[in-house]
Amino acid sequence: MSHETVAIIWFGLWGLIWTIYFVLDGYTLGTGMLFPFLARNRQERNQLQEAVGPFWGGNEVWLITAGGATFAAFPAVYADLFSFLYTPMMLILFALFFRAAGLEFMHKDDAPLWQKGWKWAFTISSFALALLFGVAFANLFYGLKIGPSGYEGTLFTLLHPYGLLGGLLFISLFAVSGALWVMLKTVGDVAERAYKVARPASVVATVVLSLFFVATSNRTPLFNNFTKAPILWIVPALAFVCALLMLLFVWQKRIGLAFTNICLTIFTLMATGFIGMFPNMLPSRIDNEYSTTLFEAAGSELNLKIMLGVAIVMVPIVVGYQLWSYKLFKEKITKETAKGYQ
Repeated sequence: MSHETVAIIWFGLWGLIWTIYFVLDGYTLGTGMLFPFLARNRQERNQLQEAVGPFWGGNEVWLITAGGATFAAFPAVYADLFSFLYTPMMLILFALFFRAAGLEFMHKDDAPLWQKGWKWAFTISSFALALLFGVAFANLFYGLKIGPSGYEGTLFTLLHPYGLLGGLLFISLFAVSGALWVMLKTVGDVAERAYKVARPASVVATVVLSLFFVATSNRTPLFNNFTKAPILWIVPALAFVCALLMLLFVWQKRIGLAFTNICLTIFTLMATGFIGMFPNMLPSRIDNEYSTTLFEAAGSELNLKIMLGVAIVMVPIVVGYQLWSYKLFKEKITKETAKGYQ
């Protein structure tokens, strides 16, 4: 395989890894955002902790893999991202820290202030991560303010209407995913409250997705690749169809099918974004001359081939482990059996 071919394969893998991360961590972030609104006492908090506890660490592996793949396969993109967007990256890092600490430390002490503090740390950081990731990827679709001297914007430059719409989209999709996951994994009052959240949240998510696609068509060049190859329109069309099916199944209370379709909605949404970005990885809003393409950012041919071999061996192992963990912890969690993290 030529260097160009391997680079294109790695772009596809890069996009796939990010997509899998958002599909999987979407429900844990959603559970975190809804945590204080679904649980009214310690037993119910224990239920929610156990609903995500065995899985969230495995889901984070995909985030680490996405960062590692960016560093190894596209070092120029990795360097520019942390140079151009240092402040947003640090905010994401701190949010990841407080999300993990909040979940793990919440019940390490019986003091009410301790438990309340870490509960809200878990919730606020989950909300912040959904918002920050949504804004970040919306800006990649929109184009960054990259000029001849590098990134010419600030943190607030990213918070334009389209970027904030992307943040709202991630929040709404993850909230639905989290509510449905809680219904799949728990029984009792917590599951009933989750259903009361899932119904309006599913409507909001579908409406925001529609608005995001309209804004994408009007404000970004993302759909240019779809115009050149019309068969690609099937991907955003599937995202919209899956969102409508999710909405239908939520209102019919067919939770397994609803959860499957919210996952497919997230998957096809991210696929739409990466297809539209190709071959750019850091698109410039100022002039396409300053964009960084995958061919410019790719590492050496030898490096890409070695990494591809590692991925072929290791990714199935990670997938197999996660499937085993889902099978091992497949039982629903009740108040009586939930012990939380002690």
